[in-house]
Amino acid sequence: MKLKCIKTSVSIFTLGIFLLISTSVNAQIAIAEKAFEEAEKKGFSGVLLLAIDGKVVFEEATGFRSFEEKTPLLPTDIFEMASVSKQFTAMMVMKCAEKGLLGYEDFADKYLDIPYKGISIRQLLTHTNGLPDYQAVMDRHWDKSQVADNAAILEYLRKYQPPMLAQPGEKYEYSNTAYVFLASIVEKVTGRDFIELSREWIFNPLGMGHTDIRTLEEKAKVPNFAAGHLKDKNGDYINANKFHSSDYTVWLGNRKGPGRVSSTAQDLLIWDQALYAGTLVSKETLDLAFSAQILNDGSLSNYGFGWDLSEDPDFGKIVSHTGDNPGYKTLIMRFVDQNKTLILLNNNAHEAKDALIKGAVEALRGW
Repeated sequence: MKLKCIKTSVSIFTLGIFLLISTSVNAQIAIAEKAFEEAEKKGFSGVLLLAIDGKVVFEEATGFRSFEEKTPLLPTDIFEMASVSKQFTAMMVMKCAEKGLLGYEDFADKYLDIPYKGISIRQLLTHTNGLPDYQAVMDRHWDKSQVADNAAILEYLRKYQPPMLAQPGEKYEYSNTAYVFLASIVEKVTGRDFIELSREWIFNPLGMGHTDIRTLEEKAKVPNFAAGHLKDKNGDYINANKFHSSDYTVWLGNRKGPGRVSSTAQDLLIWDQALYAGTLVSKETLDLAFSAQILNDGSLSNYGFGWDLSEDPDFGKIVSHTGDNPGYKTLIMRFVDQNKTLILLNNNAHEAKDALIKGAVEALRGW
């Protein structure tokens, strides 16, 4: 009889724990749902995905793939990643390093004919290189009826030689030019096309079937490609490609390195989990990627190899990156000490995304 009472007590205790956990989970889902509903009411168009240990705990889509055609947006739709692409470029460099094809302290001018000397690959990866903005040079001098690639960008930097913005290692300053250089270095040391190699080394092995580096023509052929949208003078959302401010995505449409990856929320989750598994590079290499950079004066810059770095008292280490293209706002946040993931893809550059991200972080905090 006594034993029976013990079993009953254990059962009640177990049931109590289950109910407590279930109530907690439901509360966190409610926080995410409320944040998403508020953003939806304000006109946000996009996808939010939250995952724990690689398992999706929240995923919702709202808005339109095409506002003009009123095509509803789906969680499986493909978005332009913009600068979230940089982490993939950094991974290509890291794989080259592990293969012994380059070293992080090698100077970029060892591999590229450029007028900027003494800049290490590490400084390219971490935005501590002091390079000028290639887009400003191309905007001023390039024939915009033609589509520029990395070779054209390097040619114009040699031709016009805009001055350095800072000495290598002096300070952090975000540099798209650096990531053009990195993709070009990968091509130099491998003798391969950067896009083909990205598919071979990352996208295909991981099963990221919806992820690629696509041309404008290729994007147009993808039926579930979510177009970026901006408001016209009447306040209506139209395809961002119709705005003059978006023209650079056409005449710089063949650049490689700083952007141009397009993907889905689910594919980004596959990528996120692969970084834990060590299937792409070693843990030691990833530790380098997630480490702050020491500047010339001994201070630290909290940007690793394609990732912003931060710490939180509850979450621990966070590695993240945003993306910003005409009409698009993208974000991946990896709470690496707890294997929690936040992915947000937005295709109407809506200000409600900021409150949504805050609510999503709070939902994950209590999980």
